[in-house]
Amino acid sequence: MQHTQLGTLTVGAIGLGCMGMSEFYGATNDTESLATLHRALELGCNFLDTADIYGHGDNEELVGRAIRSWPGGRDQIVVASKFGILRKRDDPSYRGISGQAAYVRQACDASLKRLGLEVIDLYYVHRVDRTIPIEETIGAMADLVRAGKVRALGISECGPDTLRRAHSAHPITAVQSEYSLWSRDVEQSILPLCRQLGIALVPYSPLGRGFLSGEIKSRNDFAADDFRRHMPRFSEENFASNLQVVSKVNELALAKGVSASQLALAWVLAQGQAYGVTVVPIPGTKRIRYLEQNIQAADVKLSAEDMADIAKVDVRSSIAGNRYGDMKFVDIESA
Repeated sequence: MQHTQLGTLTVGAIGLGCMGMSEFYGATNDTESLATLHRALELGCNFLDTADIYGHGDNEELVGRAIRSWPGGRDQIVVASKFGILRKRDDPSYRGISGQAAYVRQACDASLKRLGLEVIDLYYVHRVDRTIPIEETIGAMADLVRAGKVRALGISECGPDTLRRAHSAHPITAVQSEYSLWSRDVEQSILPLCRQLGIALVPYSPLGRGFLSGEIKSRNDFAADDFRRHMPRFSEENFASNLQVVSKVNELALAKGVSASQLALAWVLAQGQAYGVTVVPIPGTKRIRYLEQNIQAADVKLSAEDMADIAKVDVRSSIAGNRYGDMKFVDIESA
Protein backbone atom coordinates (compact mmCIF):
# COMPACT_ATOMS: atom_id res chain seq x y z
CA MET A 1 0.00 0.00 0.00
CA GLN A 2 1.14 3.52 -0.73
CA HIS A 3 1.68 5.65 2.34
CA THR A 4 1.13 9.30 3.11
CA GLN A 5 1.77 11.76 5.93
CA LEU A 6 -0.54 12.89 8.69
CA GLY A 7 1.78 15.53 10.03
CA THR A 8 4.78 13.55 11.28
CA LEU A 9 2.86 10.24 11.20
CA THR A 10 3.34 7.90 8.23
CA VAL A 11 0.13 6.04 7.47
CA GLY A 12 -1.29 3.85 4.72
CA ALA A 13 -3.43 5.58 2.11
CA ILE A 14 -6.45 3.82 3.63
CA GLY A 15 -6.83 3.12 7.34
CA LEU A 16 -9.02 0.72 9.31
CA GLY A 17 -11.95 1.79 11.46
CA CYS A 18 -12.22 -0.67 14.33
CA MET A 19 -15.49 0.39 15.97
CA GLY A 20 -17.67 -2.36 14.51
CA MET A 21 -15.36 -5.04 15.83
CA SER A 22 -16.69 -4.44 19.33
CA GLU A 23 -20.17 -2.94 19.04
CA PHE A 24 -22.94 -1.34 16.98
CA TYR A 25 -23.01 -3.60 13.90
CA GLY A 26 -24.39 -6.85 15.24
CA ALA A 27 -22.53 -9.86 16.63
CA THR A 28 -18.83 -9.53 17.41
CA ASN A 29 -16.07 -12.10 17.19
CA ASP A 30 -12.71 -11.18 18.70
CA THR A 31 -10.89 -14.05 17.01
CA GLU A 32 -12.10 -12.95 13.59
CA SER A 33 -11.36 -9.30 14.38
CA LEU A 34 -7.82 -10.03 15.55
CA ALA A 35 -7.17 -11.92 12.32
CA THR A 36 -8.50 -8.95 10.35
CA LEU A 37 -6.32 -6.52 12.28
CA HIS A 38 -3.23 -8.64 11.62
CA ARG A 39 -4.10 -8.97 7.94
CA ALA A 40 -4.43 -5.20 7.73
CA LEU A 41 -0.96 -4.72 9.17
CA GLU A 42 0.40 -7.39 6.85
CA LEU A 43 -0.94 -5.43 3.87
CA GLY A 44 0.53 -2.13 5.06
CA CYS A 45 -2.76 -0.79 6.42
CA ASN A 46 -1.08 0.48 9.59
CA PHE A 47 -3.52 3.23 10.66
CA LEU A 48 -5.89 1.80 13.27
CA ASP A 49 -8.76 3.93 14.55
CA THR A 50 -10.49 3.28 17.86
CA ALA A 51 -12.10 5.25 20.71
CA ASP A 52 -12.74 4.88 24.40
CA ILE A 53 -16.51 4.49 23.94
CA TYR A 54 -16.42 1.66 21.39
CA GLY A 55 -17.65 -1.32 23.36
CA HIS A 56 -17.17 0.71 26.53
CA GLY A 57 -13.40 0.39 26.14
CA ASP A 58 -13.41 -3.17 24.81
CA ASN A 59 -12.29 -2.00 21.37
CA GLU A 60 -9.17 -0.31 22.71
CA GLU A 61 -8.30 -3.52 24.55
CA LEU A 62 -8.82 -5.50 21.34
CA VAL A 63 -6.57 -3.18 19.33
CA GLY A 64 -3.96 -3.38 22.07
CA ARG A 65 -4.00 -7.17 21.96
CA ALA A 66 -3.60 -7.11 18.19
CA ILE A 67 -0.56 -4.84 18.46
CA ARG A 68 1.11 -6.89 21.18
CA SER A 69 0.60 -10.13 19.23
CA TRP A 70 1.76 -8.68 15.92
CA PRO A 71 5.26 -10.03 15.13
CA GLY A 72 6.20 -6.88 13.23
CA GLY A 73 6.27 -4.83 16.42
CA ARG A 74 4.73 -1.52 17.42
CA ASP A 75 7.01 0.92 15.59
CA GLN A 76 5.24 1.04 12.21
CA ILE A 77 1.69 1.03 13.65
CA VAL A 78 -0.18 4.31 14.00
CA VAL A 79 -2.94 4.22 16.63
CA ALA A 80 -5.66 6.84 16.81
CA SER A 81 -8.09 7.02 19.69
CA LYS A 82 -10.65 9.51 20.95
CA PHE A 83 -12.25 10.86 24.10
CA GLY A 84 -15.10 13.18 24.93
CA ILE A 85 -18.31 11.15 24.55
CA LEU A 86 -19.70 9.84 27.82
CA ARG A 87 -21.70 6.61 28.06
CA LYS A 88 -23.17 4.40 30.77
CA ARG A 89 -23.22 0.61 30.61
CA ASP A 90 -26.49 0.49 32.55
CA ASP A 91 -28.18 3.10 30.32
CA PRO A 92 -27.51 2.49 26.60
CA SER A 93 -29.46 5.60 25.60
CA TYR A 94 -27.28 7.98 27.60
CA ARG A 95 -24.85 10.27 25.78
CA GLY A 96 -22.89 13.10 27.35
CA ILE A 97 -19.95 15.26 26.34
CA SER A 98 -16.94 16.39 28.35
CA GLY A 99 -13.92 18.36 27.26
CA GLN A 100 -12.88 19.51 30.73
CA ALA A 101 -9.14 19.49 31.34
CA ALA A 102 -9.26 17.06 34.25
CA TYR A 103 -11.37 14.65 32.21
CA VAL A 104 -8.98 14.85 29.25
CA ARG A 105 -6.09 13.67 31.42
CA GLN A 106 -8.20 10.95 33.06
CA ALA A 107 -9.50 9.68 29.71
CA CYS A 108 -6.04 9.53 28.15
CA ASP A 109 -4.58 7.56 31.03
CA ALA A 110 -7.48 5.11 30.88
CA SER A 111 -7.06 4.65 27.12
CA LEU A 112 -3.33 4.08 27.42
CA LYS A 113 -3.97 1.41 30.04
CA ARG A 114 -6.56 -0.37 27.90
CA LEU A 115 -4.38 -0.17 24.80
CA GLY A 116 -1.32 -1.30 26.74
CA LEU A 117 0.71 1.48 25.10
CA GLU A 118 2.99 4.22 26.34
CA VAL A 119 1.84 6.73 23.75
CA ILE A 120 -1.20 7.32 21.51
CA ASP A 121 -0.10 8.49 18.07
CA LEU A 122 -3.18 10.58 17.24
CA TYR A 123 -5.62 11.66 19.94
CA TYR A 124 -8.94 13.22 18.96
CA VAL A 125 -11.59 15.24 20.71
CA HIS A 126 -14.44 12.90 19.73
CA ARG A 127 -17.11 15.58 20.09
CA VAL A 128 -16.74 19.22 21.10
CA ASP A 129 -17.97 20.26 24.55
CA ARG A 130 -19.79 23.50 23.86
CA THR A 131 -20.07 24.35 27.56
CA ILE A 132 -16.38 25.27 27.80
CA PRO A 133 -13.89 27.05 25.52
CA ILE A 134 -12.24 24.69 23.05
CA GLU A 135 -8.94 26.22 24.13
CA GLU A 136 -9.32 24.54 27.54
CA THR A 137 -9.74 21.11 25.96
CA ILE A 138 -6.93 21.56 23.45
CA GLY A 139 -4.68 23.03 26.15
CA ALA A 140 -5.09 19.88 28.24
CA MET A 141 -4.37 17.76 25.16
CA ALA A 142 -1.25 19.82 24.47
CA ASP A 143 -0.10 18.98 28.00
CA LEU A 144 -0.40 15.31 27.04
CA VAL A 145 1.88 15.91 24.06
CA ARG A 146 4.45 17.58 26.28
CA ALA A 147 4.18 14.69 28.74
CA GLY A 148 4.95 12.21 25.95
CA LYS A 149 1.58 10.46 26.21
CA VAL A 150 0.31 11.67 22.83
CA ARG A 151 2.13 12.45 19.58
CA ALA A 152 -0.40 14.45 17.59
CA LEU A 153 -3.82 16.03 18.12
CA GLY A 154 -7.07 15.76 16.19
CA ILE A 155 -10.65 16.93 16.45
CA SER A 156 -13.84 15.25 15.23
CA GLU A 157 -17.07 16.74 13.87
CA CYS A 158 -16.14 20.36 14.44
CA GLY A 159 -17.18 23.56 12.74
CA PRO A 160 -14.77 26.02 11.09
CA ASP A 161 -14.58 28.53 13.95
CA THR A 162 -13.84 25.78 16.46
CA LEU A 163 -11.17 24.36 14.16
CA ARG A 164 -9.45 27.74 13.78
CA ARG A 165 -9.44 28.28 17.55
CA ALA A 166 -8.25 24.75 18.27
CA HIS A 167 -5.43 25.02 15.74
CA SER A 168 -4.36 28.33 17.31
CA ALA A 169 -4.15 26.68 20.72
CA HIS A 170 -2.03 23.78 19.42
CA PRO A 171 -1.39 22.49 15.89
CA ILE A 172 -4.14 20.13 14.80
CA THR A 173 -2.94 17.25 12.63
CA ALA A 174 -6.29 15.85 11.47
CA VAL A 175 -10.01 16.46 11.43
CA GLN A 176 -12.18 13.35 11.53
CA SER A 177 -15.66 13.69 10.10
CA GLU A 178 -18.19 11.60 8.25
CA TYR A 179 -17.51 12.00 4.53
CA SER A 180 -18.71 9.95 1.60
CA LEU A 181 -20.72 10.23 -1.58
CA TRP A 182 -23.85 10.70 0.54
CA SER A 183 -22.38 12.83 3.40
CA ARG A 184 -20.72 15.92 1.98
CA ASP A 185 -21.05 18.52 4.76
CA VAL A 186 -17.29 19.10 5.07
CA GLU A 187 -17.03 20.38 1.51
CA GLN A 188 -18.65 23.67 2.40
CA SER A 189 -16.08 25.01 4.82
CA ILE A 190 -14.00 22.33 6.55
CA LEU A 191 -12.10 21.01 3.52
CA PRO A 192 -11.13 24.53 2.31
CA LEU A 193 -10.05 25.41 5.85
CA CYS A 194 -8.03 22.21 6.16
CA ARG A 195 -6.19 23.17 2.99
CA GLN A 196 -5.54 26.67 4.35
CA LEU A 197 -4.24 25.39 7.69
CA GLY A 198 -2.41 22.31 6.39
CA ILE A 199 -4.66 19.87 8.27
CA ALA A 200 -5.56 16.39 7.00
CA LEU A 201 -9.08 14.98 6.78
CA VAL A 202 -9.80 11.47 8.06
CA PRO A 203 -13.25 10.46 6.76
CA TYR A 204 -15.16 7.95 8.82
CA SER A 205 -18.04 5.96 7.30
CA PRO A 206 -16.69 6.56 3.77
CA LEU A 207 -18.97 3.74 2.58
CA GLY A 208 -22.11 5.27 4.04
CA ARG A 209 -22.10 2.83 6.97
CA GLY A 210 -21.86 -0.01 4.48
CA PHE A 211 -24.84 1.07 2.37
CA LEU A 212 -22.68 2.26 -0.54
CA SER A 213 -21.19 -1.23 -0.79
CA GLY A 214 -24.38 -2.35 -2.50
CA GLU A 215 -24.53 -5.47 -0.33
CA ILE A 216 -27.35 -4.23 1.89
CA LYS A 217 -30.62 -4.96 0.10
CA SER A 218 -33.13 -4.88 2.94
CA ARG A 219 -33.49 -3.73 6.54
CA ASN A 220 -33.64 -7.45 7.30
CA ASP A 221 -29.93 -7.58 6.46
CA PHE A 222 -29.31 -5.77 9.76
CA ALA A 223 -29.01 -7.76 12.97
CA ALA A 224 -31.64 -7.00 15.61
CA ASP A 225 -29.11 -4.98 17.64
CA ASP A 226 -27.54 -3.17 14.66
CA PHE A 227 -27.75 0.55 15.44
CA ARG A 228 -28.38 1.39 11.78
CA ARG A 229 -31.95 0.27 12.35
CA HIS A 230 -32.41 3.50 14.33
CA MET A 231 -30.72 5.88 11.87
CA PRO A 232 -32.91 8.05 9.61
CA ARG A 233 -31.34 7.00 6.32
CA PHE A 234 -32.10 3.34 7.07
CA SER A 235 -35.63 3.90 8.33
CA GLU A 236 -38.66 2.19 6.81
CA GLU A 237 -39.71 5.43 5.11
CA ASN A 238 -36.28 6.20 3.58
CA PHE A 239 -34.67 2.83 2.93
CA ALA A 240 -36.25 1.96 -0.42
CA SER A 241 -35.69 5.43 -1.86
CA ASN A 242 -32.04 5.48 -0.79
CA LEU A 243 -31.52 1.98 -2.15
CA GLN A 244 -32.49 3.22 -5.61
CA VAL A 245 -29.79 5.90 -5.44
CA VAL A 246 -27.16 3.40 -4.32
CA SER A 247 -28.11 1.08 -7.17
CA LYS A 248 -26.98 3.77 -9.61
CA VAL A 249 -23.56 3.86 -7.93
CA ASN A 250 -23.44 0.07 -8.26
CA GLU A 251 -24.12 0.35 -11.99
CA LEU A 252 -21.18 2.72 -12.44
CA ALA A 253 -18.90 0.40 -10.47
CA LEU A 254 -19.96 -2.58 -12.53
CA ALA A 255 -19.25 -0.69 -15.76
CA LYS A 256 -15.76 0.16 -14.47
CA GLY A 257 -15.05 -3.39 -13.34
CA VAL A 258 -14.69 -2.59 -9.64
CA SER A 259 -16.86 -3.14 -6.59
CA ALA A 260 -19.23 -0.42 -5.41
CA SER A 261 -17.13 -0.09 -2.25
CA GLN A 262 -13.99 0.46 -4.27
CA LEU A 263 -15.66 3.09 -6.42
CA ALA A 264 -16.96 4.93 -3.35
CA LEU A 265 -13.57 4.82 -1.63
CA ALA A 266 -11.71 5.86 -4.77
CA TRP A 267 -14.05 8.86 -5.01
CA VAL A 268 -13.24 9.89 -1.41
CA LEU A 269 -9.52 9.56 -2.08
CA ALA A 270 -9.87 11.66 -5.24
CA GLN A 271 -11.31 14.52 -3.20
CA GLY A 272 -7.94 14.92 -1.55
CA GLN A 273 -6.40 15.94 -4.84
CA ALA A 274 -9.44 18.04 -5.77
CA TYR A 275 -9.26 20.07 -2.56
CA GLY A 276 -5.51 19.98 -2.04
CA VAL A 277 -5.89 18.18 1.29
CA THR A 278 -4.44 14.92 2.58
CA VAL A 279 -7.43 12.57 2.86
CA VAL A 280 -7.11 9.19 4.59
CA PRO A 281 -10.43 7.33 4.81
CA ILE A 282 -10.93 4.72 7.52
CA PRO A 283 -13.57 2.25 6.30
CA GLY A 284 -14.56 -0.09 9.08
CA THR A 285 -14.84 -3.85 8.82
CA LYS A 286 -14.35 -6.94 10.94
CA ARG A 287 -13.90 -9.32 8.00
CA ILE A 288 -10.74 -9.99 6.00
CA ARG A 289 -12.48 -10.22 2.63
CA TYR A 290 -13.97 -6.72 2.96
CA LEU A 291 -10.67 -5.38 4.29
CA GLU A 292 -8.78 -6.67 1.27
CA GLN A 293 -11.39 -5.31 -1.11
CA ASN A 294 -11.26 -1.88 0.56
CA ILE A 295 -7.48 -1.70 0.48
CA GLN A 296 -7.47 -2.41 -3.25
CA ALA A 297 -9.47 0.79 -3.74
CA ALA A 298 -6.23 2.73 -3.28
CA ASP A 299 -5.20 1.45 -6.72
CA VAL A 300 -8.45 2.44 -8.47
CA LYS A 301 -7.96 5.53 -10.62
CA LEU A 302 -10.99 7.57 -11.57
CA SER A 303 -10.82 9.50 -14.82
CA ALA A 304 -12.44 12.88 -15.39
CA GLU A 305 -15.20 11.01 -17.20
CA ASP A 306 -15.68 8.68 -14.23
CA MET A 307 -15.96 11.64 -11.88
CA ALA A 308 -18.47 13.32 -14.17
CA ASP A 309 -20.59 10.16 -14.30
CA ILE A 310 -20.58 9.92 -10.51
CA ALA A 311 -21.55 13.58 -10.23
CA LYS A 312 -24.55 12.98 -12.48
CA VAL A 313 -25.95 10.52 -9.96
CA ASP A 314 -25.97 13.41 -7.45
CA VAL A 315 -26.07 11.11 -4.44
CA ARG A 316 -25.84 13.96 -1.96
CA SER A 317 -29.08 15.65 -3.06
CA SER A 318 -30.97 12.42 -3.65
CA ILE A 319 -30.47 10.75 -0.28
CA ALA A 320 -33.36 10.98 2.18
CA GLY A 321 -32.82 11.48 5.91
CA ASN A 322 -30.21 12.98 8.23
CA ARG A 323 -27.08 11.03 9.00
CA TYR A 324 -28.02 10.90 12.71
CA GLY A 325 -31.39 10.95 14.42
CA ASP A 326 -30.08 13.59 16.84
CA MET A 327 -27.75 16.03 15.12
CA LYS A 328 -26.93 18.07 18.24
CA PHE A 329 -23.51 16.46 18.62
CA VAL A 330 -22.48 17.08 15.01
CA ASP A 331 -22.63 19.98 12.54
CA ILE A 332 -22.12 22.23 15.54
CA GLU A 333 -21.51 25.35 13.47
CA SER A 334 -22.68 26.61 10.15
CA ALA A 335 -20.11 27.78 7.61
